[in-house]
Amino acid sequence: MKRPSPQGIAITLGLLVLLAAALLGPVLFADAATERNIADRQAPAGPEHWFGTDDLGRDLFARVVVATRLSMLLTLGAVGISVVGGVLLGVTAAVLPRLPRRLLTGLIDILLSFPWLLLALFFSVIWGATSTGAMLAIGFAGIPVFARLVSTLAASVANTDYVRAAGLLGSNPVRTAARHVLPNILPPLVVNVAAHASVTLLSFAALSFLGLGVQAPEYDWGRLLNAGAKDIYREPMAAIGPGIAIVLTGVLFSLLGELLSQERRHSVRAVRSRSAAPAPEADEAVVEVKDLRVSFRADDGSFVERVHGIDLTIAPGEVVGVVGESGSGKSVTAMAIAGLLGPQARVECERLLFRGIDMTARPTAAQRRQLGLEQAMIFQDPLSSLNPALSVGRQLTEVSQVHAGVGRAAAAAKALRALQLVRIPDPAQRIRQLPHEFSGGMRQRVMIAMGLMGSPRLIVADEPTTALDVTVQRQVLRALQDAREQTGAAILLISHDIALVSGFCDRIVVMRDGVVVERLAAADLSRAQHPYTRGLIACVPDMNTDRSKPLPVIGVAADEAAPAEQEVTV
Repeated sequence: MKRPSPQGIAITLGLLVLLAAALLGPVLFADAATERNIADRQAPAGPEHWFGTDDLGRDLFARVVVATRLSMLLTLGAVGISVVGGVLLGVTAAVLPRLPRRLLTGLIDILLSFPWLLLALFFSVIWGATSTGAMLAIGFAGIPVFARLVSTLAASVANTDYVRAAGLLGSNPVRTAARHVLPNILPPLVVNVAAHASVTLLSFAALSFLGLGVQAPEYDWGRLLNAGAKDIYREPMAAIGPGIAIVLTGVLFSLLGELLSQERRHSVRAVRSRSAAPAPEADEAVVEVKDLRVSFRADDGSFVERVHGIDLTIAPGEVVGVVGESGSGKSVTAMAIAGLLGPQARVECERLLFRGIDMTARPTAAQRRQLGLEQAMIFQDPLSSLNPALSVGRQLTEVSQVHAGVGRAAAAAKALRALQLVRIPDPAQRIRQLPHEFSGGMRQRVMIAMGLMGSPRLIVADEPTTALDVTVQRQVLRALQDAREQTGAAILLISHDIALVSGFCDRIVVMRDGVVVERLAAADLSRAQHPYTRGLIACVPDMNTDRSKPLPVIGVAADEAAPAEQEVTV
């Protein structure tokens, strides 16, 4: 068990003292704070009156303690207004279409150009010089600060693979924001909330000091500071006492935010769905693609075509490899098949079907459940594909719970079996860990295990072995092969390594510049006819390669043959 740090102990004690003062102060010190004693008026600080007395003989220490409740309630209320309003605006700005998003962020930027305290003073004039008016003024003045913070943080998370995958699984924007976006921006948000609480406390004290906040007969620390400042040279503790309370509480909030930022909170709920999707015929092709064209919008608003008329069919249980250099259109084709291209892409085709589902149309609820169970996507970078705020076990069980209606215990047992299948050691312990506690190869195997949580018919592996050493590559490919044997799923393997694909796939599709230049069986790769395919093969070194010479370079022209001096072998 982790021992509490000295900082944590000090913060806990400080919060307990603050809570006790807010709850018990008005009960224990009410009489001393309100009882007038003309004989003891303006008494100096001493054992009987720690901060002295005011001009009516009331104990100033008691008044500072009693004022804790009102000061804290107003501070927390204003911070709550700022955070809730900022989160709503920030998340909205992150998910809106391009033009409305720019208008909303422009409005936020305009509000941020004004000093925060100036906005608070402006709003305080609107709502009047009252405690409630001051709370509303400071709360609304803080909304643009949190809106900018949340929109920036949310934008960095909204484009990650696991958020896009959540959309594929049928998660609506509100659920996606609450489940996948907000938990991952929580640590920096908590730090800023705590720091903002300190600033808010000082702002309340400033407004009350200026007579724009709490009004008589109520009083908070700022109003007490105002009264004590009049006699600061004769009796300094009258002003120093409330000042000490403000400073210590502000420091406590800042330290609390720093402490909380080091912890990860998991607050998720399982949503179950009991309806089942109709199953296609057993002999139906898993993927049917005819004349697929994918375009992306350029800066001038026009569309630039990147994939030009692809035809592809994948049979049940077949392993198809798509190879080509970077920018050849491999990943775009795979993302179109999986339905993961966003609104910035325009997909045109004669036919694009997955198990009978038209991937160019908006799927129904039943089709989304089918896609969630029967499609598995393994991205190139598993660290960005796995939600860093959720444990591996929680992410594995989501598919079974949401789409298959499996209970939590049964889903957890299935997750353990999936981890065992992909050879994750000690799965009972690993299932409770976060993604960053896994190595790169183990994270890829976790992604494969996640695909096994449903009833996969197609596993799309987008360069799953990139940046892994050969030993780990072999482990990942073995896990993919085990998954295929266990489920009978077809595999679409995207890679730039033609040697790796030739040893793993049944059939190879070679792409260049968005078109398919050659199709052949993996066993026939050494008899490839197209110059580009032969060039890819020639670029792979083998044991007989002359290391004193540079490796061949694929020519710019599509019809340039591989160098004659390099033997074409695999």
